[in-house]
Amino acid sequence: MAVVMTMRWAGVTPEQYDSVRDMVRWEQDTPAGAFLHVASFEGGALHVTDVWQSQADFERFFADRLAAAVKEAGIEGEPETSFRPLHRRFIAPGVAGADS
Repeated sequence: MAVVMTMRWAGVTPEQYDSVRDMVRWEQDTPAGAFLHVASFEGGALHVTDVWQSQADFERFFADRLAAAVKEAGIEGEPETSFRPLHRRFIAPGVAGADS
């Protein structure tokens, strides 16, 4: 069952996020089970909403690819992360791609 993952990571800057994105290259080499990723910044924290095929898919991606890049980018602390079953998703007609 697909899940919605939400994350809040205090202290992460846009520059650190972009550095991790460049190192991991998830837009060019999409992780297994990833459906959607949205990132924003507010209140001195990174906020992420993802849709994954399963919680295990996200956890595998984090352990296998993301954790090392997070460390290399100097990101400290732990994120507040939660998972909920996906009830419904809608993508507006004509919306596609990995654009910002």
